Amino acid sequence: MKKQIHLNGFTQNSVAPHSPGLWRHPADQGYRHGDLSYWIEMAHLLERGKFDAIFLADVSGVYDVYQNSYKPAIRNAVQVPLHNTLLQISAMAANTQYLGFAATYSATYTQPYKLAREFSTLDHLTKGRVAWNIVTSYLESEAVNQGLKTRIEHDKRYERAEEYMDVVYKLWEYSWEEDAVMADEEIGVYADPEKVHPIQHKGEYFSVPGIHLVEPSPQRTPVLFQAGSSSRGRDFAAKHAEAVFTTTQNTIAELKAFSTDIRSRAKKFGRRPEDILIFPGVVPIVGATEAEAKAKYEELKQYVSYEGTLALLSGHTGVDFSHYNPDEYVENLETNASRGFLHQYTTVNPEKKWTVREAVTHHGLGIGAWKVVGTPEQIADQFESMAVEGDVDGFNIIQAISPGTFRDFVDYVVPELQSRGIHRTEYEATTLRENMFGKGRVRLPSNHPAKRLGSHLSREAAKSVR
Repeated sequence: MKKQIHLNGFTQNSVAPHSPGLWRHPADQGYRHGDLSYWIEMAHLLERGKFDAIFLADVSGVYDVYQNSYKPAIRNAVQVPLHNTLLQISAMAANTQYLGFAATYSATYTQPYKLAREFSTLDHLTKGRVAWNIVTSYLESEAVNQGLKTRIEHDKRYERAEEYMDVVYKLWEYSWEEDAVMADEEIGVYADPEKVHPIQHKGEYFSVPGIHLVEPSPQRTPVLFQAGSSSRGRDFAAKHAEAVFTTTQNTIAELKAFSTDIRSRAKKFGRRPEDILIFPGVVPIVGATEAEAKAKYEELKQYVSYEGTLALLSGHTGVDFSHYNPDEYVENLETNASRGFLHQYTTVNPEKKWTVREAVTHHGLGIGAWKVVGTPEQIADQFESMAVEGDVDGFNIIQAISPGTFRDFVDYVVPELQSRGIHRTEYEATTLRENMFGKGRVRLPSNHPAKRLGSHLSREAAKSVR
């Protein structure tokens, strides 16, 4: 059997999420992001293309590093206005049967007790179609507007996130026993309190003594996405993630090196390489002919806002690029913001050195992700090569214009992938984890770190009884 390609639609609840300036394109409908009908139509479209999920990116701050000002971001709609990433999911779920919903939520600024409740609730409402994209927030503006004096240092964010994961795992996996809900009308007991347990967590960063507020949902723990690119981030992903999203590779050799690294790190944590699906981000530009696709690509680039992309890239990297000449090479910088994006453009690479201008031009259409330009057949060829030779499992499809990029891909590329037998023609099951990993795998596998907390919790429960 040929390798199967999984697909997610990558977007955000904002005007022009990942391509600053493209809101000006006459076909773009991002201005409708505050309208539920926009999201319902998008969900229908992606489900028609048999996508695993719609992946909803998010931040909770503004990109104000460039020129030390929020105004360039405001002027160019650089992920602002930015609406909540969870609230449209219920409406999309009510209008679909199979499509999953991967929502980004911060493990830095959301208390774990609150997050666990919200995702359990969504997993119930969607009948098991929810994923959590785990992020350790990198914007300085997020920190100061959440009451901190400054952004938490990069590695400290991951250290804190490790304990955060312990808390949510305990709530999701162990607080309620599977048969705790009895709903026995005859004896008048809805749930057996002897089968609902306080998690008694007291650590360096969090104290959560009580029970989870929500009974076990279909998946218990949502499918876990993560997008760490630094060494510390890759270790975190290899330990916890079931799916890894990346945008900083632009050759098959780079993809192969990344996937090999993630899968080898997974073994350190007692996991199998196949337990993690890897999804590079791609921007597909589809044309009836190669010339038409290239012309479309050139047209889209004309709408990219240079100033808007400078604001976005400066926010991503934590470097104010207004201090650099556009034709200057910027190399070997360090940051407490997103190290993956910074290293993509500033780490010395003998094969490619980026000027500021080149980095901005590349980053402005799909946050620096790989552009795949061509006919449906050419794009399918490229996807097949990337999947097999690069050892990746699927792709996060990033929009240039919304929903046109998704529509072109679903209408023209998906049928080509299906005709080659490398993308599903029907969904395998109804929960997201099953559609990603196979029918019957509704819950986390036994070798996942979350499953190793059971004996520890049993000891803590025994102590509390004594």
